[in-house]
Amino acid sequence: MAQDRSDQDMMGYEALSQEALRGVIKSALRRAAQPDGLPGAHHLYITFKTRAAGVSAPIELTERYPDEMTIVLQHQFWDLAPGETFFSVTLKFGGQPKRLSIPYVAVTRFFDPSVQFMLQWPAPEVAPAEIIQAPIVPAATARAPKKSEPKPVSALSELAEADAAESTDAPKDDPDGDGGPKVVSLDQFRKK
Repeated sequence: MAQDRSDQDMMGYEALSQEALRGVIKSALRRAAQPDGLPGAHHLYITFKTRAAGVSAPIELTERYPDEMTIVLQHQFWDLAPGETFFSVTLKFGGQPKRLSIPYVAVTRFFDPSVQFMLQWPAPEVAPAEIIQAPIVPAATARAPKKSEPKPVSALSELAEADAAESTDAPKDDPDGDGGPKVVSLDQFRKK
């Protein structure tokens, strides 16, 4: 006798919806990579697991931020290359350009404070203790953005967010909760 599988998700809708939501990151980064950069006041905070499979970063960054890092794309970033499964970007850390490659599945939070838009995902499986080290891009090879197309460069971690909160570019806390970020969570659509 065949077992009734009407209550089992044989289509994998959870995985399909997670992949579709990560497509928002891809589309936003493709827009940011255009010659005119991010429109208006948009800027992107992207939080990712530094030890997730496929993350490539200089060893000094993964040692400094062993669990999670938040990068900000606003006025100064170089060579943004959004691919199908990951994106690469050059940012300055301590005045030195560093190249990062981040798979979309390593991203745990995507936030645009200019419009209070946020997406969150559960933390991915982390790679074993090994960390893939990306080559450091020498300062002479990093392209500076043209004056007519400003693009942001900054990098934040959980440890550095307090310093960034003092910056005018950091998102403001909303103590009343009225205008806080709009978080899209799949939990609200799940059967209980």
